[in-house]
Amino acid sequence: MDLASDVDFKALVIGAAISAGLTIIASRGLEWLMLFSSVGLLYVGYTAKDIKYGAILGAIAATPIVYLALTGTFGEFSGFFLTDFGAISVVIIILLIGAFIGFVGAWAKRSREKAKVEYEKKQKIGKNKNKKKNNN
Repeated sequence: MDLASDVDFKALVIGAAISAGLTIIASRGLEWLMLFSSVGLLYVGYTAKDIKYGAILGAIAATPIVYLALTGTFGEFSGFFLTDFGAISVVIIILLIGAFIGFVGAWAKRSREKAKVEYEKKQKIGKNKNKKKNNN
């Protein structure tokens, strides 16, 4: 595994920045933007080498959101979440959601590549039929 060639660091930084930036803007009063904060994590997963890397990089790109949650951007914690176990569970949940969204981005890329190959096969089949008819 060569980390420099397997990971697109530019996409990782851009995706994490998009997610964190939209999260910050959404916490300041435009809550509907929170729906689009996962776009950055999808982008990170889409640019990943395979599905495994997509999930790992999605979790890594979600770390700025973990920092924002722990510093109080989403509001103050209360009850169970004031305990150490509660804070750890928040971190784990955010990282798992980031990994899942990265996985979905990588899966979408894989599905698109398969569909492109299938489409090209269908195009070649149609071309060969016309050539055989003209030769006879």
